[in-house]
Amino acid sequence: MKIGQLSRATGLPIDTIRYYESQGVLPRAERQATSGYRVYDDADVERLQFVRRAKALGFTLVEIRELMAMTEGDDVAAVRQAALAKLVDVEQRLQDLGLIRDGLKSLVEACPGSGAMAACPIVHALTDNPPSSRKHD
Repeated sequence: MKIGQLSRATGLPIDTIRYYESQGVLPRAERQATSGYRVYDDADVERLQFVRRAKALGFTLVEIRELMAMTEGDDVAAVRQAALAKLVDVEQRLQDLGLIRDGLKSLVEACPGSGAMAACPIVHALTDNPPSSRKHD
């Protein structure tokens, strides 16, 4: 199949497929001798579906390449460990986002939404340097 057909089969834009090739996530396609078109097969569709699903779970392209290499072997424990590490990372980011949410919520609740800009707690939080973050010369 040609790249347009691969794009339709996977739901990925052609530019993304080319990018994945350049990043080594998808092997460089063979070219037809007569036309020079890249030729893809069902294994490429499966590989790109793997990439899409892994990206949806938060894996980076580097991590996806590592996962793909693991699937070529016989080490299920390594795949599990990679997924566990990603889960720990996601849980930490969720905790961080919760703190950000709580801080924003407090600022929004403290802001009257009218009056002088100088009295706005949101503006103060964005412009004031707390003592612990000031650099000492």
